[in-house]
Amino acid sequence: MDQLTQDGATAESTTASPSSLDALSFSGRRAVVTGAGRGIGRAAAEKLAARGAEVILIARTSNEIEELASVISGNGGRATALPVDITDDDALERAFTELGHADILVNSAGTNRPKPILDITADDLDALLDLNVRSVFRVTQLFVRQALAHSAPSVIVNVSSQMGHIGSPNRTLYCATKHAIEGLTKALALELAPAGIRVVSVAPTFIETPLTRPFLDDPRTRELLIDRIPLGRIGTVDEVAEVIAFVAAPAAALITGSSVLTDGGWVAQ
Repeated sequence: MDQLTQDGATAESTTASPSSLDALSFSGRRAVVTGAGRGIGRAAAEKLAARGAEVILIARTSNEIEELASVISGNGGRATALPVDITDDDALERAFTELGHADILVNSAGTNRPKPILDITADDLDALLDLNVRSVFRVTQLFVRQALAHSAPSVIVNVSSQMGHIGSPNRTLYCATKHAIEGLTKALALELAPAGIRVVSVAPTFIETPLTRPFLDDPRTRELLIDRIPLGRIGTVDEVAEVIAFVAAPAAALITGSSVLTDGGWVAQ
């Protein structure tokens, strides 16, 4: 702990602190973003690239990530589209062998099928557990293997949900998968801290994305949800991407094992 001066202020370190600009920059760093074709994943990839990261875009939909790579390049950034189904173990292994070492991982791929518990099918169960939990674990495992081999400080950001902290009718399966991600975040943070690898989750409320649009387009549903959010509005992908970029940046070097709620106050109730 830093020594305190007589007036109670913390004595300055002999090592120069980075400027606030440097502390938010990703210059010279490589970031892997899953689910990068749309929604929060796309916004996060654009944000990281805008701040200097070379971004590897992973999604099943090659046309979406190739279009995004072109947009990022057109804005002076660096991006590579790497089409892969992250639920396919062999394809995933090949992809990580191809992309090589990276400094940042953003696990953003995920899905939801809201239903009453008695209507949930075996296919629903397999689909959500496979994409929301198993693939996150496997992607993280492959990323960590390379990070440890390079002995490099790294950051893993798991895109979770406010539903990883609470329960909700008709979302038992989704809540189960997001609670799993919160547990994974905490356990990994403790296991990987000695290696200098931080693990953080970002837990949004309802956000305007292609996944949420079908029910947010219903005025009554939108009104009911907004009534539950103390700040009184639905969130945007750019707001979530801003939080992802912050927790992945050097400025957040002391944050690990935490879940950063970007929920407009929902969970505080």
